[in-house]
Amino acid sequence: MLTHPQFDPVAFSIGPLSVRWYGLMYLVAFLCFVLLARRRARQRPGLGWSDEAIDDLLFYGVFGVILGARLGEVLFFQPDWYFAHPAEIFAVWKGGMSFHGGFLGVLLAMWLYARRHDRGFWEVTDFIAPMVPIGLAAGRIGNFINGELWGRPMGEPLMPWAMRFPWVDDLPRHPSQIYQACGEGLLLFVFLWWYSSRPRPPRAVSGAFLAGYGALRFGAEFFRTPDPGIFSDLGLGLTTAQWLCVPMFLIGIGLIARACAIRHS
Repeated sequence: MLTHPQFDPVAFSIGPLSVRWYGLMYLVAFLCFVLLARRRARQRPGLGWSDEAIDDLLFYGVFGVILGARLGEVLFFQPDWYFAHPAEIFAVWKGGMSFHGGFLGVLLAMWLYARRHDRGFWEVTDFIAPMVPIGLAAGRIGNFINGELWGRPMGEPLMPWAMRFPWVDDLPRHPSQIYQACGEGLLLFVFLWWYSSRPRPPRAVSGAFLAGYGALRFGAEFFRTPDPGIFSDLGLGLTTAQWLCVPMFLIGIGLIARACAIRHS
C-alpha cells in the first residue's frame, strides 16, 4: 500500500509571499489553454481565432472560472460553514473550488464575450471545450498535492495503487484525485481534441464535453469520499456532484442530437 507523500502545499516563498502548488496548477491550466487554443487556431484557420482573440477569451474565462468555482463551492457544497465563516470565502489559496460552479461562471463569461465580440455563443463554447479538460487535470493534481478530496476506502482485493492518507486514517483508499485527473482530464481531452479536429455542426463539441464530463465525473464519485452538499439527501445514494452531473449529461446528449438533426436537415 502506498502512503500519500504529504507535500508541502507551499511551492516556494519570496520574502513574505508564499506561492502554493494549488495556485500554480491554475496557472498551468491557463497556460495550457492558451497554447492549445493557438495550436487549434493554426490547425483550423477557418475558425477565425487570432492570438489576440484567444488572449481576450482567456481574460473572460479566468474571471468566470475563479468566481464561479468559489461561489459554487460556497453555495452547492458547504453553505452553512462558509456563511458561519464569511472571511474564508475569499481564501481561495486553501482550495475549495467547485467544478460545477466554475462551469456556470465560464458559461456566463463566454456569453458576455460572445455578445461583446459579435460571435455566436456555440461558436465560442465549441472552440474552448477541447482545451478545458487539461485544466481540469491540473486542478486534480493540485487537489492531490493539497491532500484533499481523498477517495473512499478500497475493498478487497487491494490494488497496487491503494493509498493511505495518514491525517484521515490508516485505511487503504482510492487516490480518487488521480482517477479524476486521468478520466475527466486526460481521457476527455484526448477524445475532444480528436472529435473537434474535423468540422462539426454547432453545439456538437459542446454537447460532447457536457456528456463526457457528466458521465466520467458521475462514475468517479463512486471512488471519491462524498463532499457534503445541498443535494446529498435527495436519495438513491447519489452525491451532490452526481446530481449536478445528471442534467449536464442529459443536456449534452440533447445538444449532440440537435446538432445531428441540423446537419441532416
